[in-house]
Amino acid sequence: MRGSAFVTLLRSSARLRRAAVPVALCVGMTLALTACGGDEDPDAGTNGVGKLTAAGIEKKAKAAAESADAVRLSGTLVTDGQTYKLNMSLKEAGGTGSVSSETGGTFELLRVDDELFLKAKAEFWSHGGDEGKGKGGEPSEADSEAAEKLDDKYVKVPKDDPAYEQLRGFTDKSVLLDGLLGLHGKRGKGDRAEIGGIRTIAVNGSGGAGGSLNVSLEGTPYPLQMARAGDAGTLTLSDWGKDFPLKAPAKGETVDYGSTLPGT
Repeated sequence: MRGSAFVTLLRSSARLRRAAVPVALCVGMTLALTACGGDEDPDAGTNGVGKLTAAGIEKKAKAAAESADAVRLSGTLVTDGQTYKLNMSLKEAGGTGSVSSETGGTFELLRVDDELFLKAKAEFWSHGGDEGKGKGGEPSEADSEAAEKLDDKYVKVPKDDPAYEQLRGFTDKSVLLDGLLGLHGKRGKGDRAEIGGIRTIAVNGSGGAGGSLNVSLEGTPYPLQMARAGDAGTLTLSDWGKDFPLKAPAKGETVDYGSTLPGT
């Protein structure tokens, strides 16, 4: 090989080695970046709803909620000046779980189709209403005896009782979701976060004043948390599509009180 050709070969090899260094760095960085010199893609590995408009995300979340066979709903709900704590499992055929309020105590609800049952401790029944109370606001002896018979029993709620529709509402998947998942005001996209280890993106109404809905960025875009407008409660929605047993209580566990419930 002549001298000039050998020098040219050495120079070419040096240029190749210098070019290999930035190429190797760029390849290594693509493990964390979507492209050499680019930013991390927040939607990488997600269901893609984060790329939609706020209205588009909300629409997807509502459609997912409507199509799910079941859901568990837990948290606080403020309505008519009353604060309730809910822990309900719901599906089209009914629902089961517990409800508690500041003034009414804690009770369990079970609905199978149109049959609605309420279960509570004796204290709930004895303090349910003002009628029949003795002096000092304490329950009368007759009320206390009746309450003991209802203690920890499922009491069938008559359809004609004024409490039926209100109590049924806590067990109705469609009614609850329609009433709870609504935002107010102009929609906007909020922050990304994690709820229960699942990545989410928020949709806000009026910058958050009209409520905030966190929607899953993984798998089906279910709503996972709802902060209601006006500080009217925050609810977590989980176990989407997970079935649960639902059957009427045994005869020995049930008390048929008649056409109306005692004061609730």
